[in-house]
Amino acid sequence: MFEKPDASRRKALKFLAGAPMLPLGLVSTSLLAGCGGDGDDAPATAPGTPQNPATPTVTFQKAEFTPMSAPTLSEPAAMATTTVNSTLTVTYSDASTQSFKLAYQPFFMTGDQVPNGAGGTVLAGGYFDINNQPIIDASVAGKERQFYSDSPDGTSLLKVEGAKVAGVAGNAVFAVVQFEYTTRDQALVSTYGCLPSPIAVLTLDQDPKTGKLKLVKYHNVDTSSANGLWITCGASLSPWNTHLSSEEYEPDAFTTVAANLTQYAAFAKNLYGNASIPLNPYLYGHLPEVTVNADGTGSIKKHYCLGRISHELVQVMPDNRTVLMGDDATNSGMFMFIADKEKDLSAGTLYVAQVGTGFSIVPGATPAALKWIKLGHATSAEVEAMAKSHRPTDIMDVKWVDPVDNTYTKIFASGVAQWVKVVPGKERVAAFLETHRYAYLAGGSMGFTKMEGTTVNIKDKIAYSALQNIVDSMVLNNAKGWNLQSNISVPAALNAGGVMQHKLAGGQTDTTGAAIASEWVPMQTSALIVGKDIAADALGNTADPDMIANPDNLKFSEKLRTLFIGEDSGQHVNNFLWAYNIDTKKLTRLLSAPAGAESTGLHAVDELNGWTYIMNNFQHAGDWSGLHAKVQGALDPLIRANYKDRFSAAVGYLTADATSVKTTKA
Repeated sequence: MFEKPDASRRKALKFLAGAPMLPLGLVSTSLLAGCGGDGDDAPATAPGTPQNPATPTVTFQKAEFTPMSAPTLSEPAAMATTTVNSTLTVTYSDASTQSFKLAYQPFFMTGDQVPNGAGGTVLAGGYFDINNQPIIDASVAGKERQFYSDSPDGTSLLKVEGAKVAGVAGNAVFAVVQFEYTTRDQALVSTYGCLPSPIAVLTLDQDPKTGKLKLVKYHNVDTSSANGLWITCGASLSPWNTHLSSEEYEPDAFTTVAANLTQYAAFAKNLYGNASIPLNPYLYGHLPEVTVNADGTGSIKKHYCLGRISHELVQVMPDNRTVLMGDDATNSGMFMFIADKEKDLSAGTLYVAQVGTGFSIVPGATPAALKWIKLGHATSAEVEAMAKSHRPTDIMDVKWVDPVDNTYTKIFASGVAQWVKVVPGKERVAAFLETHRYAYLAGGSMGFTKMEGTTVNIKDKIAYSALQNIVDSMVLNNAKGWNLQSNISVPAALNAGGVMQHKLAGGQTDTTGAAIASEWVPMQTSALIVGKDIAADALGNTADPDMIANPDNLKFSEKLRTLFIGEDSGQHVNNFLWAYNIDTKKLTRLLSAPAGAESTGLHAVDELNGWTYIMNNFQHAGDWSGLHAKVQGALDPLIRANYKDRFSAAVGYLTADATSVKTTKA
């Protein structure tokens, strides 16, 4: 099927799910030294075959992506599905190359019946209540069915030592997939945030010869011990091999907005099956962690001590203790948690960043300094107990009209002015249950807008954070909360957003002068790459389609030296997945999601049993808005045909077209 490589190249060559991909083994110490070894590093010649010491070892030098064009209405089918026309070229030390055309391979579509590992099936993306009973969509009489999600999001690919699952012929590997929400019921009424988010463990059969992944078992994780899950968005794989989930847009315990109250009541009814059981908002907005078992099942625990914020996608640093957290909200902050013990997020210290002067979103501008304010220390058990024993008014007094009382402080939350004060003696409770409001009072720079995914470049000690857009409280004199305190001030909005980079270092102190016990503390921030707003083009895009727009998921590949960027854009007619090489500064479009869909579930896996993977899902295909006025008529029938009348979405990964291999000799 492929051109046969020479022995020294075969020694290191690996495949990405069906075709040659990045030869990751070449970066191992033994291979750089030209030595053989066990397993994946073993010589490719037959046992006992003499090796020619005069033959030089051919090693991996670099990998480069070649971009695809954005699909247009001349190819409507490409706009209405996941389209990949990008390539990867690998260059070796002898100047030879191999190029591979990339492709997309789904595990399933939500709403499919998939194997449950016990001889039966289960509904992919299906919703369950606190008693693990299916939640039924009865909105259309005679068409009752279990709710299932059209919005898969955070995904982690991993392996477990000693894994053994029936039906796996090759290597048993696992993917944890969470489902953020479902857009609408069958009566087309919005159900956003009205259903407890499901999360599943997929057992995958990895072919040792090709790397191809095949779904063998789908296990729905029981979330009852975590009080159910609230709007699970981005996710990351911890260094200790667990799936770190998220609960974004934490329910506001003080809200008087009717739409919010209706949503909260619907969530509680669907979770408990009983409309009379009220929602306790303080049990949501935290960090769930999923552990995968060797039999393909999973268990969950929720950590309540990392701050109750709009958790999006966290990044644990290599010390196994320092956690940098995105905060997907208006008037949001940059938060950091430092665990007491390695590989254990059940206790630690919470900080919020204070941005210094000179903040800029212009790439290449002088970085702004970051200082850190300690908000408090707690255990998860302590905060959970606080959540169950406190009403909102036990913690804070919040007013939406100026009380003309200097004991209150004016702040902004979710773009709305409020006057607040902490109930005396409840400062620690406020820090962990009313984190947004308390961090503002403590002097944190609560001026970001929709800080989403975070990731880390370990070699260079740089973290990256996505700003989906740069608007509202980030803009000078904006009515939604710009303030001098934050030092986050840009002269004009940039709707297309951008990616910030943060230099990491040890030896840092908090604002009281106390040492911060981490070598991975962000100490300055600057813009890495930003999008560009434009007047609507012929297709309807309001951001340059050849640049990023509204970045969301971020993941960094150490071996590829590449930052992968997934879009959640209301400015690109099709959202894209990009690769940005941080050395060459080259930006490459890898994938186009269906029109109206968001690119989600990003996970760049440098090595899994010798293979490289890029995980990618999408959400809500055909979620039409004014942006799509020029394409909706042509694409809506295609989207409906592809994705169960817009109720379905795909969970899958980037692979390579087995017929596309091209080799050039030195």
